[in-house]
Formats: sequence, structure tokens, C-alpha cells
Amino acid sequence: MSTVKAPRPDTGDFREIFLHDVPMIDTRAPVEFNKGSFPNAVNLPLMTDIERQKVGTCYKQKGQQAAIALGHELVGGAVKEARVAAWAEFARNHPEGYLFCFRGGLRSQISQQWLNEAGVPYPRITGGYKAMRTFLIEELESAVRECSFTLVGGMTGTGKTEVLMQLDNAVDLEGHANHRGSSFGKRATAQPPQIAFENALAVDFLKRRAAGQTHFVLEDESRLIGRCSVPLSLHQGMGNYPLVWLDDTLEGRVERILKDYVVDLCAEFVKLHGAEEGPVAFAQALRQNLANITKRLGGQRYQELDTIMQEALQQQTADGNVDRHQDWITALLRDYYDPMYVYQAEKKAARIVFRGNQREVVEYLRAQVQ
Repeated sequence: MSTVKAPRPDTGDFREIFLHDVPMIDTRAPVEFNKGSFPNAVNLPLMTDIERQKVGTCYKQKGQQAAIALGHELVGGAVKEARVAAWAEFARNHPEGYLFCFRGGLRSQISQQWLNEAGVPYPRITGGYKAMRTFLIEELESAVRECSFTLVGGMTGTGKTEVLMQLDNAVDLEGHANHRGSSFGKRATAQPPQIAFENALAVDFLKRRAAGQTHFVLEDESRLIGRCSVPLSLHQGMGNYPLVWLDDTLEGRVERILKDYVVDLCAEFVKLHGAEEGPVAFAQALRQNLANITKRLGGQRYQELDTIMQEALQQQTADGNVDRHQDWITALLRDYYDPMYVYQAEKKAARIVFRGNQREVVEYLRAQVQ
């Protein structure tokens, strides 16, 4: 009796792929991958960007057969062996995975064929990237249409993200965007591409709905979270969802901002760039964030705050003391953030269904799903 396993079939069951975090080989060119792919997808391209461009030009000028012939010429010999070896290693490490290209067409078929010839049968995803992307867009639209939402709002530094972290049904938009949402919200690491942001958000909703969740809590966000744009249908809905308002003292808010935007952010830069370059990169980023709002602050006020910030950074560098940062944080809250939030709160007053401190808000939101 044979013990050889039959090759796994190709699949179009996108729901199962995303629910179970199935590993995937994205065989598209790096330029395509970098515009956005899926969680658990790794870019092991059939062709480099330059190779793809040459084949595309050939296709337009001479047709498909000539383009295929050029592709085999460009990706042959040692180049082909290296790419097949990389796919084979991924397949051995992830025997439950799949490969895909843009439409589930020629590139993934060739990759699959070469793997099979190397003795490593590996299934592909029918419809490829385009079909999976369409599935996730529809899933996101379905969640917005069929589920209910409550927003958490509040002044800068009240700890809205801390509230979300204590709730089982919270979706962290800022976490997906890798940005804290404010003018000072940029992290040490880069934000994802817009498409990757949307895909990860859709997968998050898919998993939560599969687990039975139908009511979600979000932070009250503007359309843009750094460079990532909240999907239009969701953001339009956020203009009507009930709002819970989080309160905290000025002292508590300053302390929280000091920790998040100075202590923790500096540690992020140090982890990324090292003990010498990290603090320098952090200081540059912090001052640039302030410079970005010069117009709203006014030139004179900006210069005053920048001077305070530089003194605080010098003290932090000298002895690690971060207390001086409280001065510019307090001034920025008073002169910049608070007036905006007071105005917004007045506009949204009719939608505020509850307000309280962090403990009270968490208790209220937990009670909504019981």
C-alpha cells in the first residue's frame, strides 16, 4: 500500500485561508507586493521588477508567446534554480501553504510547474491576488453594513487606546495603521501601504465575526491615520455611530503623553537604530512633528515650543531625565489640541451616550455586549 500523499488541490476558499492565517507565497514582482499584499504572505517573486518590465514591454510589442519566451530566457539557469530553491524551502517549512500571482494565471502556473518538476508539488490560489482582494473588500463592506459600532472619543492623552486594549470587541485602527493618529503619532517603524492596511483590517473583522462578534468598539478617528485612510464606508458610518467620551485630568493626560510620545517612542527608535543613532533619530522626528504644525501654532509660538523641546531633549540626552518635556506637552495641549477637541465635542454632543473616566468607560462598554 502506497504511503505517498496525493498533491493538495488548488483552492479558492479565501475565507479559510484568512481565518486560519495560511502561509502564502506571493510570486508577484516586488513593486506589486510593496503596494500591498496580505497578512502571512511572503514575496518570493518569479521575476524582478526589471524582468517584469521587460516581459511586459515585449508582450505589448510582440505578443504573448514572445513574452513567455523572453521570460524563460531572463529567468533560466542559475537564476531559475535559486528561485525554485526559495519556493521549495518555503513549501517544506509551510506544507499547508499556497502560492499565488496577480490573477491566478501564468506566473503562478509557471511557479507551480517548476516546483512540481523539482519534486515539490505545491497548490496555488485560483483567482490570485485580485480575487482575494475583492473578497476582503466585500468582507469589510459587509461588516460595516451588518454590524453595529460604538466610538470612543476624548481629549488627546486620555488613554483611548488603553480602553480598546481592555475590550474583547475593540478593533484598533491605529494599531493596524501603525500610527497613533495625531500630529505626533508617527512611530519609529513605517506605516503599511494603504492596501495592506485595508486587507489586515478586513481580516480582523472576518475573524471576529466568525467568532460571533457583531458589535465593535472603535476609536473616534479622522479619515486619515497618518498616511493610512480609513475605508470610506466605515468613516462615513463613524459620523453617525454613538459616542462614549473618555475624561481625564490634565495632569493624567500629560503623564500619559510623556510616556507614549517620549519615553516609549524613544525606546522604539533605540531598538530600531541602536543606542547611538536611536536618540538622534527620535529627537529629529519629535522636532519635525512640531514643525509640521507651525502654521496652526503661529511662527512665534512654534519657536517658543521648539526651544523648550530642544532643552528637554538636551536634558534627556545628558542624564535621562524627561521631566522638562512636560512643559511643551502641557503648552501644546492647551494651545493646540484642546481647542480642537472642545469644538469637536460640541459638534458631536448629541451622539455622546456616556462619559466618564477610564474605569467607568470600560465598564459601560463591556456591559453593552453582555
